[in-house]
Amino acid sequence: MVHQEAIPLMTPFKTGKFELAHRVVLAPLTRCRSYGLQPHAAVYYSQRATRGGLLITEATGVSATAQGYPETHGIWKQEQVQAWKPIVEAVHRKGALFFCQMWHVGRVSTNVDFISPDAEPGMVYSKPRRLRVDEIPGIVDDFRRAARNAIEAGFDGVEIHGTNGYLLEQFMKDGANDRDDEYGGSLENRCRFAVEVVDAVVREVGAHRVGIRLSPFLDYMDCVDSDPATLADYMVRQLNRHEGFLYCHTVEPRMAVVDGRRQIPGAFEFLGCYNPTSAFRKTFDGMFIAAGGYDREEGNKVMVENLPRRFELDTPLNKYDRSTFYSQDPVVGYTDYPFLGDDNNHISYSSLIIIFF
Repeated sequence: MVHQEAIPLMTPFKTGKFELAHRVVLAPLTRCRSYGLQPHAAVYYSQRATRGGLLITEATGVSATAQGYPETHGIWKQEQVQAWKPIVEAVHRKGALFFCQMWHVGRVSTNVDFISPDAEPGMVYSKPRRLRVDEIPGIVDDFRRAARNAIEAGFDGVEIHGTNGYLLEQFMKDGANDRDDEYGGSLENRCRFAVEVVDAVVREVGAHRVGIRLSPFLDYMDCVDSDPATLADYMVRQLNRHEGFLYCHTVEPRMAVVDGRRQIPGAFEFLGCYNPTSAFRKTFDGMFIAAGGYDREEGNKVMVENLPRRFELDTPLNKYDRSTFYSQDPVVGYTDYPFLGDDNNHISYSSLIIIFF
């Protein structure tokens, strides 16, 4: 018999009550094709499901005023809960786990009444108004109720969207938050809103069903922090207060391309992708997920320990067409990527590879 070297990305992993067959996750990617959650969404997600794999939905609004892009999903109404059920069932029939990512865009919207921690947006959007302190508990409750709805719809868990310059991150980062009340100023105050959301969601559905996505080093939507490492460390310690908190999903800084290859900026070494003793991974008690420009070689390197099918066979990923990423066609650039043989494994670079360990 010919000995075959084990592929790190293909090793199984157990976290909490969930048993995963491999270390590759379908990342959340806004698709702007919900149309009220039509059947094509079930096709899209089930195409990308593998037995023992983990899928995270595209960002899904927690309220009508949380939305910021056309035809994005929601989970605040019973009609939406019912519409999600057949999509979740389609993924479960393939043997995969399915988590719902919950978001509120804050100032990143064209809605004239959207809210923000600060007074002015950093990009060309409708001018937001400052969120009043007495409104914050209502938004915390929106996240709590959305989490309950997601579980009712059949999802295995939820991911709190705290990245990419949206509402929670607008509060967390000192480059966006200029408040002088209990939700501004100090690191603890700036993170208070996000921590309250985490606490409420955990109380509602249990820490074992909850993850969060953070991007401390990212400066998307003019959200930047003067000390991202300290911000990351503080938030991780808040997650650790909840025994069994499932995962922390962290976005790397933008990838640079040098000599035709993606280069991972040194800042993310702090988060542990190349240094197993780094502070961020060492501090966090749960499963760690890293997102940002990985291919098979880089993924195996950071693991050291079926997109999965393509990685297993070492075959190329589908070439993406960036112009179709955020179009609203229900097929083109959405469900029309070619299969690999007969295994129904529809994966492209546009799916954003995530490695977890």
